[in-house]
Amino acid sequence: MLAPTASAWRAHALQRTAAGPPGPLAVPARIEWTTRPGHGPGADVLGPDLRGRRILELGCGAGHNAAHLAHHHQARVIGVDLVGEQVRRARSHYGRLPHLRFTAAHALHFLHAPGEPFDAVYSVFGAIGLVAPELLLPAIGRRLPPGRILAFSVPHPQRGGRSPSCEDKPSRDVVTLPDRTRLPIARWEYATDRWDKHLRHAGFWLTSAQEFRTPAAGPWPTTLLIRARRF
Repeated sequence: MLAPTASAWRAHALQRTAAGPPGPLAVPARIEWTTRPGHGPGADVLGPDLRGRRILELGCGAGHNAAHLAHHHQARVIGVDLVGEQVRRARSHYGRLPHLRFTAAHALHFLHAPGEPFDAVYSVFGAIGLVAPELLLPAIGRRLPPGRILAFSVPHPQRGGRSPSCEDKPSRDVVTLPDRTRLPIARWEYATDRWDKHLRHAGFWLTSAQEFRTPAAGPWPTTLLIRARRF
């Protein structure tokens, strides 16, 4: 599978835009990796000193995390999103910031296009997990030199009492829109050991895997945060 259908994400972006006209926003004080704002690690997941580093976000949404990295850490950031409406929102919020660029593109198309390498690539509930890992992870590896960092957070495969996928194929999931409409999507729901397998095949070694919980979600973890390094 080359891509998730864009219709659910476009519908989400359109409803967000209708709820509040886009415009400049204050830059967030921290990067958020989990479903619980203010909980979890910060930008140090991507390295100790990000000044001047080239960083790519796959699935940037409205641009909040990318803006944080560009403004507070003086990184040179590109945010890529599949949905043009999301990119327009991100530009309206943070387009004034130097060293920050937003682009509408499929993650695979962007990664396979000619371009400079990156010092770090990350995804927060973005393209990783929504595009076939056997395609996306090697494509990321093409743009990361040895020793550079890949980090991504995905919905935990055991959230709500689910079971992780035992096969290399996507599971059925849903996107809940602001009006509470639920639209179907495909998602690769892997436990850490299966992510490790795909990362190794793509030229990465897994350096850490962290689970995070949200009190309202009961006893099950809600977010899985993976950090890997290109070898």
